[in-house]
Amino acid sequence: MRRREFITLLGGAAAAWPLAARAQQAAMPVIGFLSSSALADRARYLTAFRQGLREPGYVEGQNVAIEYRWAQDQVDRLPDLAADLVRRQVTVIAAHDTPSAIAAKAATTTIPIVFASGGDPVKLGLVASLNRPGGNVTGVTFVTAELGAKLLGLLHELQPGAVRVGVLVDPNFAPTQSFVSDVQAAALSIGKQIEVLEAPTGRDIDTAFARLAQKPIDALLVGPSPLLDNRRVQIVTLTTYHRVPAIDPLRAFAEVGGLMSYGTSLSDAYRQAGVYTGRILKGEKPAELPVMQSIKFEFVINLNTAKAFGLSFPPGLLAIADEVIE
Repeated sequence: MRRREFITLLGGAAAAWPLAARAQQAAMPVIGFLSSSALADRARYLTAFRQGLREPGYVEGQNVAIEYRWAQDQVDRLPDLAADLVRRQVTVIAAHDTPSAIAAKAATTTIPIVFASGGDPVKLGLVASLNRPGGNVTGVTFVTAELGAKLLGLLHELQPGAVRVGVLVDPNFAPTQSFVSDVQAAALSIGKQIEVLEAPTGRDIDTAFARLAQKPIDALLVGPSPLLDNRRVQIVTLTTYHRVPAIDPLRAFAEVGGLMSYGTSLSDAYRQAGVYTGRILKGEKPAELPVMQSIKFEFVINLNTAKAFGLSFPPGLLAIADEVIE
């Protein structure tokens, strides 16, 4: 081969390489990741989701791309964010909380959706049934609303003499009404009075605790909600300042200084959601994937906080704790 022909051939091949790379990139499936929260608040769950994706063989940046949409605790932004993912024709939408799942379902009937939700997906209208979801939606559900009686029972074991119990809830979170009803029924059976404190925004949390200063309670039960989870440091700071023993359904509460937590392992639930997302990328249909129910629970006690409050945990509670922070 003559030198000029070789250079021409080499130049043509070099020009083709970027085209091939772009074609490969264009062929890479895209996950639309939708959350009502902020990245800083959901980082651990995002890590769990990516771990789940790896099980079917997907690694972000290598053979799958992810378009992130964070509503920054502004739930009213979710419909527009979901619509944007639909316009971009993502391959599948991963909806990482109940409000996001509802918004995604309203935005499309064709793009597959995988949710991780603490509400009842049938009652929420996300799926026709757990075993046969139908349509374009499936995912992972975990217990939240049904935990009210259990959380109150743990508070009662710690402080049987506590009579007035506050219940801090987000009224905009779909399962809240069911959660409050569960707590009220349990309170009636053990002779406790319930004070419901609604906090639809972070500012309302401060207002709720200001009310407590005027009308003291003996203990606090924090309800499930992405907003309240994201504001856990604020809540822990306020419970410490007011010296109110509190329990929360998520372990992250105890990890940042809350007294104790009991609930579903969200990291495990989001890992399962990642697995389902990967299976759909491989060609499985949402309608044929039964909704998974996460059954891994965690009871975490923070002894440092207990000591600061002058509280002693009964041996029975310590014995059943999955983790004791000292």
